[in-house]
Amino acid sequence: MLEKVALRIKRHKRIRARVSGTATKPRLAVFRSNTSIYAQMIDDEAGRTLCAASDIKDTAKCTKTESAAKVGKELAEKALALGITECVFDRGGFLFHGRVKAVAEAAREAGLKF
Repeated sequence: MLEKVALRIKRHKRIRARVSGTATKPRLAVFRSNTSIYAQMIDDEAGRTLCAASDIKDTAKCTKTESAAKVGKELAEKALALGITECVFDRGGFLFHGRVKAVAEAAREAGLKF
């Protein structure tokens, strides 16, 4: 199990070497744990999080993928309220499949461009 995490971190470092966010085009970073999913918009130049969303307090009975889609939609709504329409996607070393893909597609449908 530890080797699996180490390989993901190695992939994430390789991605982060090329992907960086600015105030006008922040980085949409996704982290997926076994139980939850977290997404945040990050301005790497200033080193601050602009907005974030997670499914921690979501009490509705739904699948993990449906919950991830809600997180993507919620994050996109918060970003649009801040005037952010474009971002770069950081999948965090995870495969672009399942819950990570659900966050991205929901954010796109809600109006974010990346």
